[in-house]
Amino acid sequence: MSESEIEFQHRFLRLFTMHESAIRAFVRRLVPRRADADDVMQEVSVVLWDKFDSFHEGGDFRAWAFGVARFEVLAWMRDKGRDRLVLNEDVVLKIAEESAEVEPRRERQREALEVCMNKVPADQRALIMQAYQSESRIQEVARESGRTVAGFYQWLHRMRKLLLDCIRRALTQEVVS
Repeated sequence: MSESEIEFQHRFLRLFTMHESAIRAFVRRLVPRRADADDVMQEVSVVLWDKFDSFHEGGDFRAWAFGVARFEVLAWMRDKGRDRLVLNEDVVLKIAEESAEVEPRRERQREALEVCMNKVPADQRALIMQAYQSESRIQEVARESGRTVAGFYQWLHRMRKLLLDCIRRALTQEVVS
């Protein structure tokens, strides 16, 4: 493999990993079931790689990837067209358009959340993360934390409020700066 081919692969991987969570969130908003969204995301990843040579250096990778994702969601919809859980194509296109418009704000919110989460002590941060794992049971997390279920929910509510306040402050400072 030549050095230019290796650099091409590295360039793709850097851009893809930088934007993967946003692309996945975009797909997840358009596809009702998580397993289906994962399947669509696999196809999106393959198409992005296959078509990466058509991506213009210095272009907006995220916008380009959202366009590819939108088409892959539409292809998935055509394949699943008889399923009652599939939205009308016009509705999906409208959701995709609105999602792409608000994505920059959501990305800033995700970045602020990450900064705020890093301010939370590690043991508390681990409990918060554990509470939001899809396979977690709150009863078990509460027990591991040494709290009752009701006490854990109260603590979690306070932590969410603290994080929300921190995020709002960070975003307000960003606007002022």
